Amino acid sequence: MVDYTAARLSLISLFEKTMARYDVYGLGNALLDIECEVTPETLTELGIDKGVMTLLDEEAQNKILAHLSGQTTKRSSGGSAANTIIGVSQFGGKSYYSCKVADDESGKFYLKDMVDCGVDTNLQNQSLGEGITGKCLVLVTPDADRTMSTFLGISATLAEPELDKAAIADSTYTYIEGYLVTGESGKAAAIKARELAQAAGQKVALTLADLNMVKFFKDGLLEMIGDGVDLLFANESEALEMAGTEDFDTAFEHLKTLAKTFAVTRGPQGSVIFDGEKRIEIAGVPVKAVDTVGAGDMYAGAVLYGITNGLGWETAGKLGSAASAKLVTSLGARLQTEQSQAILAQVKG
Repeated sequence: MVDYTAARLSLISLFEKTMARYDVYGLGNALLDIECEVTPETLTELGIDKGVMTLLDEEAQNKILAHLSGQTTKRSSGGSAANTIIGVSQFGGKSYYSCKVADDESGKFYLKDMVDCGVDTNLQNQSLGEGITGKCLVLVTPDADRTMSTFLGISATLAEPELDKAAIADSTYTYIEGYLVTGESGKAAAIKARELAQAAGQKVALTLADLNMVKFFKDGLLEMIGDGVDLLFANESEALEMAGTEDFDTAFEHLKTLAKTFAVTRGPQGSVIFDGEKRIEIAGVPVKAVDTVGAGDMYAGAVLYGITNGLGWETAGKLGSAASAKLVTSLGARLQTEQSQAILAQVKG
């Protein structure tokens, strides 16, 4: 039997793709990721809460780096939305990222890495600012959990001038990172980006980003969501906190008041998608996790690629599940392009 609904959605997404230059425009923090494997005891020694993202000043972050001197680290351009946008590009989509870095070695590395990943960015057209590029120290424990200690640096001053209005209007989706809620200028830029996309008749996606963002900045996130977004990404704990409940089904219904569609990741259980009409259960892919850094970001990138390139919601969810499962089997917040392409080919059959 022909699935006419899936066929119709595929035709719609392909039509949108021909109308827009970019599949996804992203807005978020630009952070140089510095990843290191540690023990839970090390986190205790450093006085760091395990499994969450904590904002630090530069001095505090440097003290942690000094404590870890001599240990092997891995460096890459990052930030939650950046990881997602790079994922879209590596699957074969066209993406754009707006962010802010400084005119220092880290900022120049960040710009080159984004361009090498096939992502267009405002950094190509704007002068890099004076200051220090933000850094995220990602500490990975043997249970594959990740603890992030972040110094935002110049990224904390991201504001409306970093937006590319033409690119937003020429993107099927504008994807907004929930971490921007922590700063007034970043939050204002996020709200402006949503308004610009909506005014241009394009769609808006937002990720809640982190449990602490929902715990301590829920009102700000609701400001960023406004009257509702087209697509919301969250993990289960964030969804429960957003709804103020411990029951997943109650949280699922609450998210319908915030977004037309949404996707909630549930770790090894897989994920649940609401496509605007029905609930779709996406099975998890059993793997031995080594590092969960960027798993949610990769899932979002895969889903966004899928729904803007004619795959339909269920196949896009399966792509997200497969890609994020592959990601957690090794260190780092992104896959190699050839890995992404192989997973895409396998999911498409």
